[in-house]
Amino acid sequence: MVDWWRVGLENSRRSESGGIEKMSKATLVVMAAGIGSRFGGGIKQLEPVGPNGEIIMDYSIYDAMEAGFDKVVFVIRKDLEKDFREIIGNRIEKKVEVAYAFQEVDDIPEAFKEKFAERTKPWGTGQAILCCKDVVKEPFLVINADDYYGKEAYVEAFKELTTPEKQADKMQISMVGFVLKNTLSENGGVTRGVCKVDDNQMLTEIVETSNIIKTQAGAAVATDGKETPIDADTPVSMNMWGLTPEFFEILEKGFAEFVAAQEEGNLKGEYLLPTIIGDLLKEGKVEVKVLKSHDKWFGVTYKEDKELVVNEVKALVEKGLYPEK
Repeated sequence: MVDWWRVGLENSRRSESGGIEKMSKATLVVMAAGIGSRFGGGIKQLEPVGPNGEIIMDYSIYDAMEAGFDKVVFVIRKDLEKDFREIIGNRIEKKVEVAYAFQEVDDIPEAFKEKFAERTKPWGTGQAILCCKDVVKEPFLVINADDYYGKEAYVEAFKELTTPEKQADKMQISMVGFVLKNTLSENGGVTRGVCKVDDNQMLTEIVETSNIIKTQAGAAVATDGKETPIDADTPVSMNMWGLTPEFFEILEKGFAEFVAAQEEGNLKGEYLLPTIIGDLLKEGKVEVKVLKSHDKWFGVTYKEDKELVVNEVKALVEKGLYPEK
């Protein structure tokens, strides 16, 4: 297993005076509690993709630390903790502060536990971030465990999160945007937060959209056997959000309301960040700055995506973006 972290990161942080530069405080929150159902039953977040058995998180955390992030919080299920610690947690906690937050299906207001006793699936990305409220006290960046975002995304996000806050009436949020056509899978439909962005690079609308497929013409939303075309150059969210601890209060209140509104038989409803933030936008409670990244995104949604990801990682290593060993 690689141990290129120490040398690579220390070299990247050396100041002109030869010392290690002091970093501003910002945390990386890695959402990894998903069961990986579309991946054929395996834990897709822990699949090796690098030349020495590295997983996608190795590269994400390396890029984040290189950009300046100095703490990592893994959001996982309790039953995954042993695997996580063995495969990545124990290794990187020697290089950076690591904490765990546990997302469990029964971590809901007491009044509703009996009503949803048969539910087996966690409650979505909004619940995942809410689980971090006791371990995250600084500005933080949210990412998916199984997505590769590229180095520029972390640099831009860190810069935004550590810039002194301007005086504003609304809560300030940031999001790294990607182009839809660069985030599609050859092997099936994907879910994306489809965005509208104004001339000032501010988000005006975001809609969580399921089953977006790649087509000859570009892209389409597949529903009930019909394909509705969608502009392949549309900006989309890949759950890379820049947030502050004040957001936990909004999540907590909203989650209780969300669970209360679910019908008893609905065991799959999810409290999702794009929907939450989209609703806050409509209500005029937040402003969301959209940051641009020119790097190529890739990820493992389906088992068949793995070969592509392995090849992409190999090319990045060969270009010298990551140490080989």
